[in-house]
Amino acid sequence: MGELVSIITPTFNSAKYIEKTIRSVQNQTYQDWEMIIVDDCSTDETYNIVRKIAKADMRIHIFEQDKNAGAAMARNRALDTSSGRFIAYLDADDIWLQDKLEKQVSFMVENNYGFSCASYEVVDDKGNDLNKKIHMLPKVDYIGFLTNNLLQTVGIMVDTNIVDKKYLIMPDMRRRQDAATWLQILKAGYKCYGLNEVLGQYRRTDNSLSSNKIKAAKGVWHLYRKTEKLSLAFSCYCFARYIVLAVWKRIYWREKVR
Repeated sequence: MGELVSIITPTFNSAKYIEKTIRSVQNQTYQDWEMIIVDDCSTDETYNIVRKIAKADMRIHIFEQDKNAGAAMARNRALDTSSGRFIAYLDADDIWLQDKLEKQVSFMVENNYGFSCASYEVVDDKGNDLNKKIHMLPKVDYIGFLTNNLLQTVGIMVDTNIVDKKYLIMPDMRRRQDAATWLQILKAGYKCYGLNEVLGQYRRTDNSLSSNKIKAAKGVWHLYRKTEKLSLAFSCYCFARYIVLAVWKRIYWREKVR
């Protein structure tokens, strides 16, 4: 289609996964992309691994933060240097299926959608399928996302010809900054359209920010009350729905133990 996709990837001590993540981009059937990787002061070999790959592929750009500032600031730096019409997000431990970009760009262009999310499946730390597929709803607005928290970074794509790029600037939050950004876009009046086909793999790792259930719950509550300034009653309602969905998303852990 000839439309550049800018892929935003923050990294921090991601040496175990980052090469596979990059290879999943290089293997895309849609090849008009740039991948902007911002390393948030890793103490392992992440930066060196990416730099070596980037030397052999001019579409991959690596930047290094002066100090550890979190994923939001790393993504904002990548966004600031991006030049593509489309902005796609891919975390350093996640994977795209080969035709992810091709199908999602076509989906958005053909329907004139500015904001979309592809469905995804969940894999474990070693990449094993956990038999959990998360299918997107056909359309989600601001209230819809608050009450059906299914959007995931691995599936998000934005057309900046339709959605003003300013809405993609993430708030300086250590947790839930991605969800706060999607709400930012939705609150501006745009809707997120779901692509029902599974096109990505979200890796559930033991040491991820989202794996600590208590801290994750606190982050969600802070998002509702402090960031979005929802009423106490509506916050409780959204939080109850979040808990139910969180339990459903993790049923595979129980299946795995049996």
